[in-house]
Amino acid sequence: MTGAIARADLVDWLLEPQDPAVRAAALQRLLGRSREDPDVVAARTAAMRCDPIASILAAQDPQGWWVRPGPGYSPKYRGTVWQVVFLDQLGADPADERVRRGCEYLLGRCATSSGGFGASGAGADRPSPPSSVAHCLNGNLLRAFLGLGLGDDPRVMAAAEWAAAAVTGSGDVRFYASATCGPHFACGANDRRPCAWGAVKELRGLARIPPGRRSPIVQRAVDEAVAFLLSRDPAVADYPMGWGNTRPSRSWFRLGFPSGYVSDVLQVLETLAEVGHGDDERLDAARAWLLRHRRPDGRWVNEYAYNGKTEVDVEVQGRPSKWVTLRALDVLGAQVA
Repeated sequence: MTGAIARADLVDWLLEPQDPAVRAAALQRLLGRSREDPDVVAARTAAMRCDPIASILAAQDPQGWWVRPGPGYSPKYRGTVWQVVFLDQLGADPADERVRRGCEYLLGRCATSSGGFGASGAGADRPSPPSSVAHCLNGNLLRAFLGLGLGDDPRVMAAAEWAAAAVTGSGDVRFYASATCGPHFACGANDRRPCAWGAVKELRGLARIPPGRRSPIVQRAVDEAVAFLLSRDPAVADYPMGWGNTRPSRSWFRLGFPSGYVSDVLQVLETLAEVGHGDDERLDAARAWLLRHRRPDGRWVNEYAYNGKTEVDVEVQGRPSKWVTLRALDVLGAQVA
């Protein structure tokens, strides 16, 4: 690409100290540094003191919730659910008292009697009903709680086992018409058809369980999610669509950060790579699509930034994006010289 920045220069851009959250992620994901590396520790420490993490934590109530008490799914994207999800994506420190308080508050209200994490926007301060559990939210919260150091919490492991049972249709799981309405990612919001957004999010959650700690049913669910996502070309994203739709959502093709309940082509690539399928030849077209999506200078743009919808804007929509560029470089590896 004529005039494009070389990979080394792009990495230098991502390592700039004025964006310590990006710097910490780039050190680990692109340079292979460990969480204990002094440079990573310093960047993560700095990230806790500046935006966007600082503003998110400053808006938290002392009891642990954001905006209002309760299960916290709404308002999108300012409620408690979304702050926990975004704090994980930004690399917040799991040991920080405010992060722990937010996680514990939310776990006490989103964990349902079925084991899965429910999506309730009710103001009442009580747990979400099992009829509100959907793969997109369960996967988002499972990934966040695991990333924020709660892998040994029985409520987190219960959500993983619920996901596995619901995906495979095995075990004692009840389906509800309003959300997860059947096995194989069937969702009431997708006209009872398998939902690829739900599959991506659930797989992202299960992917954070180390292979050696996955139960047989969890591994079956991982394999089924991989097979489903590879059953279509992610560059086309013609996964099952309900309600008479004949064209995939445009959101598939708008790269962005942070990530809510929708997914994009890049997130499919990221997720499949995380579970060991990043080199599958069925992803060649998606990788080529991602390369074509670069600006002439070699960077990628944030096309889905949630500006004005979140507690604090992470990046400016339509501008070159450090977070999207980081995601792309991580997936493409040596394809970007």
